[in-house]
Amino acid sequence: MSPISDNLQAVRAQIDCAEQHAGRAPGSVCLVAVSKTFPADAVIEAAKAGQRDFGENYLQEAQDKLLLIRNQHPELALCWHFIGPLQSNKTRPVAEHFDWVHSVDRLKIAQRLSEQRPAYLPPLNICLQINVSGESSKSGASPEEALALAQAVKDLPGLRLRGLMAVPEATEDTAAQHAAFASLRVLAEQIRSHGIALDTLSMGMSADMQAAISEGSTMVRIGTAIFGKRHYAA
Repeated sequence: MSPISDNLQAVRAQIDCAEQHAGRAPGSVCLVAVSKTFPADAVIEAAKAGQRDFGENYLQEAQDKLLLIRNQHPELALCWHFIGPLQSNKTRPVAEHFDWVHSVDRLKIAQRLSEQRPAYLPPLNICLQINVSGESSKSGASPEEALALAQAVKDLPGLRLRGLMAVPEATEDTAAQHAAFASLRVLAEQIRSHGIALDTLSMGMSADMQAAISEGSTMVRIGTAIFGKRHYAA
């Protein structure tokens, strides 16, 4: 097997173990392979190893990669997740080409995605990004804004509000990891109590996946553990 295939197998085994340890049903956590900065060949390699869901952060890179793969490998039925910050003037390509957006943090973004989602495509799956750690450097609505934002987004045409996403402050303190993820789970429960159906908690990356799954994550976003260390352009 290739390194990417080996890595995928190892990550899936970790997810299976975390599900079992948390008393979760097998297969209840979706693996989103974060392929940002990696070439189309790496995505194709992962897809041929059985990976279906891929996450991208940078719009131009993602758009080029996505279209190349769709044109050259139409047999690969991949599901594309946009997980990076999204500016309002760049929503159209995301609305036209992606299946999920995890990073909706204000109503204007949701409205533009709704208006620009082609009618021939199924509704665009949406997660609201919540800044659970209150970091000024991080995108995301505040927890206090989440309910009102969910109420405003849930009925927009062309969109399907699925859940919440968070990127908590990085820490090796497992108690702090659990606390951050638990706060997002509780927030989702509060929103559901107002009659808004949410089925997705997008939380957990390579370094904190175990804590996220134990606190109810339904999607983990894993990049480095699958594709290796990223090399950013200077």
